[in-house]
Amino acid sequence: MAEDRSRAGNGDSNEGSIWKGLRTLLFGDEGGESLRDQLEEVIAAHDEGESRAIAGDLAPIERQMLRNLLHFGERDAGDMGVPRADIIAVEEGTSFADLVALFADAGHSRLPVYRENLDTVVGMVHIKDVFALLATGALPPATITELMRQPLYVPQSMGAIDLLAQMRSKRTHLAIVLDEYSGTEGLITIEDLVEEIVGEIEDEHDEAPEALIVPLPGGAWEADARAELEDVGETVHPALAEVEEDVDTIGGLAVVLAGHVPQKGECLTHPSGWWIEVVEADAKRVSKLRLHPPKPAPEGSDD
Repeated sequence: MAEDRSRAGNGDSNEGSIWKGLRTLLFGDEGGESLRDQLEEVIAAHDEGESRAIAGDLAPIERQMLRNLLHFGERDAGDMGVPRADIIAVEEGTSFADLVALFADAGHSRLPVYRENLDTVVGMVHIKDVFALLATGALPPATITELMRQPLYVPQSMGAIDLLAQMRSKRTHLAIVLDEYSGTEGLITIEDLVEEIVGEIEDEHDEAPEALIVPLPGGAWEADARAELEDVGETVHPALAEVEEDVDTIGGLAVVLAGHVPQKGECLTHPSGWWIEVVEADAKRVSKLRLHPPKPAPEGSDD
């Protein structure tokens, strides 16, 4: 009897082990620590305990690149690249001479080509194709559509790893990011993906970066609308970064507070008491803002 119970117990144990193995294979080990977590802990512990240089050890910049790489897979197309408002594109009816001038002014190697508006991107033009005509003195094409190449179109939810794999397999260095309505959300280049790992890559044509958040006398701040809310929270006040809506920039926060695209001169009150003055804007977007601290309570008030 004892032997039978022992066999039965072993059978239950074996079945449990098999089920646990299958569950781990299908759904992962819920109680285990991922390799990603282990690597992050090792890097963090190394940074905290580093007291002297060790020959052959990873340099700080290499450790930062490892951190970026560990989180690269968490990013998606909607988080990276150039937002719609900053895209430099050319209309398909543009003349070849104007296309050359735009390339010279923009300093980019590729320009999207759109029809009527930016939501209908029909192709892209590479500067190499333009330069080949200029260098040989060939007659310019009747329309720039003759120079068009096909970009990659991807949803904003596509993960960074899948996007990189597609761009490599299709040998395309520019992707148009589409929103849920198939409108243009932004664009991404191979360089944007690489910069997510190695940091900003500047070349001789890039202008010196301007500060997006600048302090002003009296405790106020001037901010470019493109400034990330996370940076605003760290630099100006943490409460300004606390928002339930899906916005990432201070310009997006201003639109949320106003309920529309605010115009120059509008003042918006944040729940924290800070108020936001619109300094520059047009009908489609906000460009520059001024952040004012809460007004002090009158003397003698209960607060």
